[in-house]
Order: sequence, then structure tokens, then C-alpha cells
Amino acid sequence: MMRGRSYFDTERARIEIIPMIDIMMFLLIFFIMITLKMIAGAGIKLELPGSSTAQSLDQSRIKVTIGVDKDGNYAVDGAISNAAGITGALQRAKAQAGAVDKVDVIIAGDKKLPLQLLIKTMDIIRMEGVTAVGIATRSDEAATQ
Repeated sequence: MMRGRSYFDTERARIEIIPMIDIMMFLLIFFIMITLKMIAGAGIKLELPGSSTAQSLDQSRIKVTIGVDKDGNYAVDGAISNAAGITGALQRAKAQAGAVDKVDVIIAGDKKLPLQLLIKTMDIIRMEGVTAVGIATRSDEAATQ
């Protein structure tokens, strides 16, 4: 006698995870590529000025990135801040590095930022004793686009 399949003999539904892994890998690669194009720690949308002599900084030193938009709003290491926040971030970096000469500060200023705001930001940084200050720029090829 042949036995037919009954309602209770059906197979359980399976969830395939291979396509889900593929999608997650794609998203991971996408976000890595986007992150590489961003200024580390700027935290605010900036249009950087261009420079034909732009150079990379030494990666072994402690860095504090300060973003300044054209309206004078600050972002310290990705978090919206004010002048007191800049001072606090520099004090933490000095404590972590053990010495002020091992701290680099990068100012990522919008290309429409008034010069006086840039000087004011540099004054805040220098009042904390940090003299290694750089200004983030795009390479000249990216600036012409």
C-alpha cells in the first residue's frame, strides 16, 4: 500500500542565510568606502579648500580633528561642540599622549569660512599649548572638480 504525504508530514520552512550574509558584506564594504572618503572626526558637512601641496600627516601621533563650518559652528572629533569642548578635547588628548608635543590638531574648515574664525580657532588651540596645527585640504585634482 502506498503512503501519501499528509498535512503533518510537510517539511519545515528554512531560512537561507547565505543571501543575508552577501547583503551584509555589501553594506560593510559600502560603508568602509564611504568612510575612507570622509575627514576623520569632522562631524559636519564641509567643503574643503583645495591645495596643490597637500600632504598626509604622521599616523602615529594623537590627533584631534576640529571641524568649523562657514557659520562658525564647531565639531570636535565628530561631536558638535563649542570653544570649551575644544579645550576639553585637547586636555584629554594631552593626558592620553603624555606630552603636548605628541598631539596634532587638524582644523577642517569650510572653504567659505571667514579668516577671523580660523584664527580664533587657532588661538583656542594654542592657548592649550598645542603648536602642531594643520589645516585639512583636498588635493588640487579634487578641488577642480
